[in-house]
Amino acid sequence: MLLTVVLAFAFAGGLFLAVSSMDRTVTNDDDLERMLKGYGEIEAISIDEIELRKPFEERVLRPALERFGRFLGERTPQKSRDNLRVKLSVAGNPANLSVGGFQALRQVGAFLGLVVGGLLGLLLFSIVGLAIGVAGGALIGFYAPMYWINSLIGARRKEIQKALPDAMDLLTIASEAGQSFDAAINNVVEKYANALADEFAVVIRETQLGRPRLEALEDMGRRCGVEDLNNFIQAIIQSEQMGVGIAKILRIQATELRRKRRQRAQETAAQATLKMMLPMVGCIFPTLWIILLGPAILVVLKAKG
Repeated sequence: MLLTVVLAFAFAGGLFLAVSSMDRTVTNDDDLERMLKGYGEIEAISIDEIELRKPFEERVLRPALERFGRFLGERTPQKSRDNLRVKLSVAGNPANLSVGGFQALRQVGAFLGLVVGGLLGLLLFSIVGLAIGVAGGALIGFYAPMYWINSLIGARRKEIQKALPDAMDLLTIASEAGQSFDAAINNVVEKYANALADEFAVVIRETQLGRPRLEALEDMGRRCGVEDLNNFIQAIIQSEQMGVGIAKILRIQATELRRKRRQRAQETAAQATLKMMLPMVGCIFPTLWIILLGPAILVVLKAKG
């Protein structure tokens, strides 16, 4: 009983000392204001100020372009809008342009090309030159954005073609390790930062929103326009429908893609000889002819003189 009382008093005394040693000062408003001054003044920002801090392109140019694009989109056939939407998607949605925004960009480009071509035509001081400059500038300005999109599509398809064998190897390893196909696709998206990983990320988002996985994959293959990728997706769809092990299909597809890559490299190497003929004939041979025949020609000219 005595030991219990002693331990109770000891515990109470220790608790009292611990509480009394704490800083129990109450921070008033002045102290709080003084502490906040060390971190700088906090100013209230209105919505107008936030908008004004954005770049001029985001505040003025892009909204005006989108409004003009919507006006043009209402007068464009639906089929043309769908084709353009597919092109922008395959190109990777450059600059986050919408269909209307891209159409407006073409019109603005045509107007700027018309102005620049007209100014260049005036330098010739002729009506024909002015007409050619105006027509040529307008055509170049109108078709230049489409050429830009087509070049982006070609570069993106080449990037997908180049990244496909490595991604296929990773899918094969992940599937043989016991992961599901969705988890294997996630590994590709996390490991790589290229066009193929972006397309797989679109498939993952669509499946998370409730779209069937096979339908999303088939749409990706049709959208990208890469033959090897489309063949791979068709093999995956057939394996899912027929119940074949997906790891085996991936292994076969990976081997086939490696073989095709080696075959394309050999074809490119075989074409190098033909591609070297033009600079050799156009640059090297004339130099040799000058060195070999030059002195003889000088002797003949001197003899005639």
